[in-house]
Amino acid sequence: MDSGVPFRPLPIDQSHVLYEHGPDSAPRPGVTPGRTTRLQLAGSEAFPGTTRDVWVHAPSTTDDALPCMVFQDGGGFLDPEDDLRAGVVLDNLIAAGDIPPMVGVFVDPVARNAEYDAFDSRYADLLADEVLPLVGQHVPIRDDPAQRGTCGFSSGGSAALTAAWHRPDAFGKVIGFSSSFPQVVGGNPWAEVIASEPARPLRVLLQVGHRDLGWDEPEDNWLVENLLVAAALVRAGYDARLVLGDGAHDSNHPGVLLPDALRWLWR
Repeated sequence: MDSGVPFRPLPIDQSHVLYEHGPDSAPRPGVTPGRTTRLQLAGSEAFPGTTRDVWVHAPSTTDDALPCMVFQDGGGFLDPEDDLRAGVVLDNLIAAGDIPPMVGVFVDPVARNAEYDAFDSRYADLLADEVLPLVGQHVPIRDDPAQRGTCGFSSGGSAALTAAWHRPDAFGKVIGFSSSFPQVVGGNPWAEVIASEPARPLRVLLQVGHRDLGWDEPEDNWLVENLLVAAALVRAGYDARLVLGDGAHDSNHPGVLLPDALRWLWR
């Protein structure tokens, strides 16, 4: 059956576009908020000498082990006054039955670009071998990688895909918003890597704005590089989706899109 899409005129000029949030991004009457616990991860093996904040946002009642979503730049994603409002979104979608009850794991970086823009397994190992076991001491989470996802914006979006690529034993779902693929150390590797390496059991949603960084430049073009990664995933047969907006390199469109991105990822 066809899905109707309301008419919306195409912005003709190249000025900034501001998307309006939908009802899933604000607290709803009758929805019980999840409980949020702040943890600290110290003594890291992947990044020695670092201490970072980790917030765990879990449904108000938790009995069995639950799926989980790990959000990079955790404090920003969790902030109910920011664009992304992931804790509010999770509460609303779980209450509506649109996604299964799950745990939101919000991880702050220490050296953001060094951790997020690297194309190696260290950050993936941090999440899989240190962060999630710490979370599991406070709320039970599933071991099945198909029941675990990663999400991020900008360099955090790159990190989300890199983490799932290097540790498919830990993560099977990815959301990358306005991912900073041009900043990956050594240049964007994804088109070649996706085409040449064995397929991972991943489901991936990417978003990018037509006016993202460098959108009208021949080099360091966030729009083009995201399109290339999405095309490589589709050509390789991945369960992948690209959402192209008209926004800039900010969290406005990702925040508006997050509820539907989670619905698609966990369908």
